[in-house]
Amino acid sequence: MTTWFVDTNVFLRFLTVDDRGQHQKAVRLFEAARKGECRLITGPPVLFELARTLRAAYKTPRTQVREILRAVFATPGVTLTDTSLVADALTLASATDSDFADAYIAAASRAAESSGVATFNRKDFAKIGVELAEL
Repeated sequence: MTTWFVDTNVFLRFLTVDDRGQHQKAVRLFEAARKGECRLITGPPVLFELARTLRAAYKTPRTQVREILRAVFATPGVTLTDTSLVADALTLASATDSDFADAYIAAASRAAESSGVATFNRKDFAKIGVELAEL
């Protein structure tokens, strides 16, 4: 069976329908995966780009971005790399009203059993509840 790693723009065309031709191609790809005709894989960098683009270019509210990321996570035929970290990050982002990327970093920090996060972005990480390095 053919396996494809899905890039951000395929998800964007599927979600935004701002290019009808590409939207139809994305629909066909996801439908083929749902039917088991191919496997689709994506990962955190794609989710980061998707969240950032939806927020910046499409002015999508943070809560709706999280719903979209959860939908990607649950799409039949689509497998995520780092599944447990993505799930933890989505839960953490929802619980703290944080951006997905920051929540993913915090979840990865916890999974790596690190002491915390070294960042200059103290305000956003403080609300997530991770220990912050004194820089």
